[in-house]
Amino acid sequence: MRKKMTLTSKILLGLTLGFVFGVILKQIPTNYIKDEVILNGILKVLGSGFTSAIKMMVVPLVFVSLVCGSSSMGDVKQLGRIGGKTMLFYLSTTAIAIITSLVLGSLLKPGLGLDMSAMVTGEVSIGQSKSLVEILLGIIPTNPIASLANGDMLQVIFFALLMGVAMSIVGEKAKPIRQIFESANEICMKMVGLVMLCAPFGVFALVAETFATVGTDAILVLVKYVAVVLLGLLIHVVLVYGGLFKLLTSLKISPFIKKFMRVAAITFSTSSSNASVPASLEIMEELGVGKSTRSFTIPMGATINMDGTAIMQGVAALFIAQIYGINLDINQMITIVLTATLASIGIAGVPGVGMIMLSMVLTSVGLPLEGIGLIMGVERIIDMFRTTVNVMGDNICTLVVSNSERDLDLNEYYAEVDIKLA
Repeated sequence: MRKKMTLTSKILLGLTLGFVFGVILKQIPTNYIKDEVILNGILKVLGSGFTSAIKMMVVPLVFVSLVCGSSSMGDVKQLGRIGGKTMLFYLSTTAIAIITSLVLGSLLKPGLGLDMSAMVTGEVSIGQSKSLVEILLGIIPTNPIASLANGDMLQVIFFALLMGVAMSIVGEKAKPIRQIFESANEICMKMVGLVMLCAPFGVFALVAETFATVGTDAILVLVKYVAVVLLGLLIHVVLVYGGLFKLLTSLKISPFIKKFMRVAAITFSTSSSNASVPASLEIMEELGVGKSTRSFTIPMGATINMDGTAIMQGVAALFIAQIYGINLDINQMITIVLTATLASIGIAGVPGVGMIMLSMVLTSVGLPLEGIGLIMGVERIIDMFRTTVNVMGDNICTLVVSNSERDLDLNEYYAEVDIKLA
């Protein structure tokens, strides 16, 4: 019995076939069949249809997911110091991660050398540049319904977080509304799943159109994009996680690294933060972290910590801006930082929505979504690394908080470790 292909395999197949078809199409002289029937007909319908379907899901998914995520933050209030320290660590490192990615993207320019400006469907409008004060004031919606309708992402995020926090404070009386949002979240997730079933065809069309238009120049640019993302992840692990661990604890990091290899093996192979939660809880127990700390910080990290994902989003946003010849100013980059950081609450643990979340970041500054087809082709490679970074952040935070709360057993932490991956 033949094994059924996974969605990832189908997307990679779509990428490969799109590349081959696009390169062949590039060699064919201009004629009516090539230009009007294939490029501006079949490929345009499949590619633009897929990006439109992604756009369709951005606002509803972000809104209901953030309401659900922030409404469950009542535990933060109950746990006091532990909750506050955990939230501060996760949101701070996410902001640092996306700032790092924007700096790398600006300096290394992974999208330079590829011009796809002629391939944008419709008119690109990145809006007028706003001052920092205007950006901060613009987060607060005067009409939340209009914000939802217009796709003003920062306003949608702010209103969703405020509603979720209010539901959390109200408590039991808000339970019926919370159940409605949880049901809506499940429905949105299913809709995302249905949209992603079309991803192989969308990727095929977008990649074929790209290579038929610009040729094989896109390959080198994609390699540069992957390299910049991986460099950003490495810098974040070594400098940010390593630096914070050294600064905020007096511990040696080697016992943790040896233990974490077991979790990394699971995370890297599954590309799932949620799948690694049991293993993370296990190694935190072995390292002497108190139950009250580890049972809170690890599950919360799987939900709201998305440092690796933030790095991908920042580099991808600049990559797409560069290949379409769009210059982002400093205030638009601040918008990206705010959008990705605030949206991390309740979003990171939702499986299968990486491209939807990237679409949200692109939408927040008016960047075209057509470049997502190229990104999706290499997403699986990046996903394994960025998810591992996300999970490492959960574990580092747990040790930092546990050490500060003095519920870390140093004898267990420095006990001889078993580094087998079994």
